[in-house]
Amino acid sequence: MRTLKFKNGDLMPAVGLGTWKSEPKMVENAVEHALKNGYRHIDCAAIYGNENEVGNAFKKVFDSGEVKREDVWVTSKLWNNAHKKEDVIPALKQTLKDLQLDYLDLYLMHWPVAFSPEVKFPEKDEQFLSLEEVPLSETWEALLEAKKQGLVKHVGVSNFSSTKLENLRKETTEMPEMNQVELHPYLQQNDLLEYCSEHGINLTAYSPLGSGDRTEDMKADDEPILLENEVIQKIAKKHNASPAQILIKWAELRGTAVIPKSTNEGRIEQNLQSVGYELDKEDFQEIAKLDKHYRYVKGDAQFATEGNSYENIFDE
Repeated sequence: MRTLKFKNGDLMPAVGLGTWKSEPKMVENAVEHALKNGYRHIDCAAIYGNENEVGNAFKKVFDSGEVKREDVWVTSKLWNNAHKKEDVIPALKQTLKDLQLDYLDLYLMHWPVAFSPEVKFPEKDEQFLSLEEVPLSETWEALLEAKKQGLVKHVGVSNFSSTKLENLRKETTEMPEMNQVELHPYLQQNDLLEYCSEHGINLTAYSPLGSGDRTEDMKADDEPILLENEVIQKIAKKHNASPAQILIKWAELRGTAVIPKSTNEGRIEQNLQSVGYELDKEDFQEIAKLDKHYRYVKGDAQFATEGNSYENIFDE
């Protein structure tokens, strides 16, 4: 498997297990099964509501001696209601407690959006905090402090545009080491990939299979189903692979990390087996033509209410 290298030499396995939308009662088994079958990268977040169960899986596997903690890359994310500098480290410590870990390998600012501390999902304008009230640089400096304290090895961001990364670059002495964003053939984000490469920022692709298991209220009536794309299916048939394996391999070969989610044991194994395939130049040329800048996770709609600062969260 390919790895992503960090400035201090640490290596992050390119293919990981995502846990967004994984039911708490199913995610514990999924993480345990993944670790026992070769995964060494697990992606978590406080807002997913299942870190307790993920932590149970970690404890079970690490205590058994089958896998060592230091051999597994664990990522988690700071939710939007803990962006004030005094709230960042307490939120991180709660995640560590839930995951039953002493440290994280990577901690990300989940969105460039701030909520009032008591609000999980805002329903009205006054439940948001503006970027004037809580600048992204304030939250970022608190993440750097968590790194200094040894609670995390690396820090980064998620859902940041190149514009927001550039603004942050002007306000900090240390750039994010990772940007986790939606990436797949319908949303290839080549300009962002180039910007991050130029500035030494690694990228992780979320929703790499098109996020077909989102709740109905998050879906558009006419959204395209990535796994059913004719080009992807043709390339999969050519390599005797599944469409999911082709999508995962495409992300890996672009130099990004990729975190397909599944709680199905067979699919968990199949997704990791994607590392054994290769794509050729013709495959890449055909996939390049699929880009339509289509987002499955429409954060601007999720966080935009009249009067707040987030109506164009992706700066497009």
